[in-house]
Amino acid sequence: METILYLSNGYPSLQDSSKIAEEYIDAGCKIIEIDFPSRNPYLEGEYIASRMQEALNNCSDYAKYMEEMVKLKTSYPEIKFIVLAYEDTIQEIGLNQFKEFLIKNKFFDLILVGSKNACVKEALIQDGIRVANYVQYQMIPEEIENAKKSNGFVYLQAKPMEGQGYVNPKYTTLKDCIAKLRSEGINRPIYCGVGLRDSEDIKMVREAGGDAAFIGSTILKLHGDIPKMKEKIREFVEVGTSG
Repeated sequence: METILYLSNGYPSLQDSSKIAEEYIDAGCKIIEIDFPSRNPYLEGEYIASRMQEALNNCSDYAKYMEEMVKLKTSYPEIKFIVLAYEDTIQEIGLNQFKEFLIKNKFFDLILVGSKNACVKEALIQDGIRVANYVQYQMIPEEIENAKKSNGFVYLQAKPMEGQGYVNPKYTTLKDCIAKLRSEGINRPIYCGVGLRDSEDIKMVREAGGDAAFIGSTILKLHGDIPKMKEKIREFVEVGTSG
């Protein structure tokens, strides 16, 4: 099982974020989630949103972000990059230009955030972009159906969050949730995220049958101490691949 690390693209600068990506890779990370910072990151928590804002304050030209992403992809062809982009950002860049960028540079995996226009998602899928589908821990039938119809990995909520509401009594554990998705015929990767912070969480995802675990703020908050950050990444990678 792989550990997916989040990269705040352009924070605090494009050069700095690229250096962080290199440190991730050196520590053993094989999948990086890399964002296009949004001008309106309304679905992000304050921590990620503030990083996006600072990145855009330092560089508001999305073409520069693309250039830096291509450099990373070229330097590390063995690494899988998952692109995160808000629909508003895609529209600002231009849907056709965005698609061409992804296809030309083989960024085929996309987390599409804030989707309001079904035509955008459909156009991406038609051109071979693998668009992820988010499924909440409650295992809502409509979300499962959407995941079945999509062509990308399933982004499965790994833990119920406080205030989220009920937990489906049929699927009280992550293992139950993954088994349900597999029973519905979903054979694409299931990547689990939200609320994962330590090695025990990584172990839980691995034992539940997840294909990868998303780790965000735990590693982001260690960017100021690179040796400690890399030690923690190695720990997570080892737990994910052991057993």
